[in-house]
Amino acid sequence: MQVMKWSVIALAVAAGTTQMAVASQQSESKGFVDDASLSLLLRNTYWNRDHKDGVDDVDTWAQGFIATFESGFTQGPVGFGVDAFGLLGVRLDGGQGDMFPQNSDDDWADDLSQAGAAVKAQFSNTVIKYGDQFTALPVFSSDDSRLLPQSFTGTMITSSEIEGLELNAGHFTADSPMGSPSRDPNGLKSLDLFGGSYSFTDNLSVAFYMSDVEDTYKKKYANINYVMPLSDTQALTFDVNYYKTTDIDERISENSAVDDNTFWSASAKYSVGAHAFIVAHQRVSGDTGYLYDNGDGGGTIWVANSYLSDFNFKDERSWQASYELDFTGYGVPGLFWKTAYVRGDNIDAAFYGGEGEATEREIFNQVSYTFQDGPAKDLKLRARNSILRTNNPAWNDINEWRLFIEYPLSIL
Repeated sequence: MQVMKWSVIALAVAAGTTQMAVASQQSESKGFVDDASLSLLLRNTYWNRDHKDGVDDVDTWAQGFIATFESGFTQGPVGFGVDAFGLLGVRLDGGQGDMFPQNSDDDWADDLSQAGAAVKAQFSNTVIKYGDQFTALPVFSSDDSRLLPQSFTGTMITSSEIEGLELNAGHFTADSPMGSPSRDPNGLKSLDLFGGSYSFTDNLSVAFYMSDVEDTYKKKYANINYVMPLSDTQALTFDVNYYKTTDIDERISENSAVDDNTFWSASAKYSVGAHAFIVAHQRVSGDTGYLYDNGDGGGTIWVANSYLSDFNFKDERSWQASYELDFTGYGVPGLFWKTAYVRGDNIDAAFYGGEGEATEREIFNQVSYTFQDGPAKDLKLRARNSILRTNNPAWNDINEWRLFIEYPLSIL
């Protein structure tokens, strides 16, 4: 994708001025207690990663408890409220650093706990929140791929005053990663972000975001998503994601010559009934591979070819062919299967201490089932397998299984 020469946000605002603002959320508030919710997610996970060379293999079984409380907003022109969460992880067997911290004797801790809270205020359809919170934006996204989610401390403003338009602005000063009870063990100085998304129609949406991680790097992100209906049961979906990273600090890149990176993906998905067929291409260019999780979150990689490998090494080009099957059409609602094959080449092996060009390939399979009714309603079972083969000196061959059992409980 080429760099956009126009501002998506400016275009969205211009388009939005012709539409009526949506109804005020604050005027419809029922109060601090009446709109409050309390939920508990029970997450049991087994993680097995075989590195094939016998080094740094992972074999972990753990139980997580994720409690979240969200109050309503007090009534009036400006409403006030509180959000809070509590996290508890219990190690059942094995251990790994992104799930549990290590003790002084280099053994894994038996458990991990953390709590956080944030105060919030709402005016019309704009919410400002300060404190500990989870984030889900393309330039700032919490990692929730293992046992307990990553959280951040700071201020986030979310505004939806114009129909179809959401604007976000934030300033954050602390990062609590997965597998750590500490508030900011990596010493995030600050992160600032601004951007938004706009839906022109039900089928066409765009997004543009910018972020600045102090003394680390700056990022811009753009997205275009278009769904082309072909019939009642068929559709084509096109999705383009683009990242531009600049001002990369040498302490992150470990190379004083590194300054910028461009990273993009484009995918096309053909859906017909219960089936979906996807092809995608992804490309990296610039002084380094795409960098993330340096204060901006372990989920900050919203591209097509991100599985076990993110296919984000220097100069890498990757292609994907995948297939999805929703078994609802075959009388088994809640059962879903996805399989994918991704191959990357043109990796600059010399940049990672090797020679010449490196390649990698991954076969990915995931099956999930969510119970639709009965005592186990909403219980979700998920099994994910990846087989990765590569000659990249920065990576190695891996066989991996991730098994999850998740049971959400609505308490309030």
